[in-house]
Amino acid sequence: MSKVKVLFYAEDDGSAPVDLWLEKLPKKVQAKGINRIYRLEEMGHELKRPEADYLKDDIYELRWSWQNVNYRILYFFFGQEAVILTHGLTKEDVIPKGDLNIAIKRKNLYISNPNKHTYKRR
Repeated sequence: MSKVKVLFYAEDDGSAPVDLWLEKLPKKVQAKGINRIYRLEEMGHELKRPEADYLKDDIYELRWSWQNVNYRILYFFFGQEAVILTHGLTKEDVIPKGDLNIAIKRKNLYISNPNKHTYKRR
């Protein structure tokens, strides 16, 4: 039984930015990212470094790397759910401030209307 249900944030048009981003990654990178999502589902709050870490303002990151590029998926916990908000990749070990700001904005939008901002696969 999973510890949390993982959901994807949806934009107003119904698209999930992280899902679209994952689909465009090379297959090996994509597989590692999907594996991190499954680990989040299995472990919930217990998932720690090097796979996940707390950033700030209730935002966490899933972490993996491939060929000297760091990949990140930002998420937050909402009850028994983990909501995936945004993504990023960087050559540094720091999440760009703009990516963190997008995650915080999406978190607030999600909290204000979870039904509207939960991705539904078609």
